[in-house]
Amino acid sequence: MKKVGVIMGSASDLPVVEKALNTLKSFDVPFEVHVYSAHRTPAQAKAFAQSAYDNGFGVLIAAAGKAAHLAGAIAAATCLPVIGLPIRASNLDGIDALLSTVQMPSGIPVATVAIDGAANAALLSIQILAASDPALYQRLISQREQAAQAVLDADAKIAEQYNRQ
Repeated sequence: MKKVGVIMGSASDLPVVEKALNTLKSFDVPFEVHVYSAHRTPAQAKAFAQSAYDNGFGVLIAAAGKAAHLAGAIAAATCLPVIGLPIRASNLDGIDALLSTVQMPSGIPVATVAIDGAANAALLSIQILAASDPALYQRLISQREQAAQAVLDADAKIAEQYNRQ
């Protein structure tokens, strides 16, 4: 199975990024996590992205706040799918990171999830890998069935408590 590369622009992003790491772990998807900045360590970020395919990665998640150029910098250096994870890290509540991540020029796509949407970034990366991994695809189906059952269980509990005639 291909690995997921998780890159964050700052170690301060880890509390959000951990949700992605935990999601990847729950699906037994191998990953590596690194701190590379598009602005402070551009050479290292570029080198990681350029070698990612040869190093067994299938998709990359790039988490960054504020100016949030990391996902674009990573995407410019690889043809692997890149998922941008905007982080709430400024007075603008992450809107700056969201706009910086989602506004990519034609030809350099970055898929973007919600501000602090780490679990969805991981799930999207798993879906990308599952396109060529039937066992992983089945695990995604099972996870969705469990999530649906949890909602139905909550509905039944609330209905029992409040829907009395």
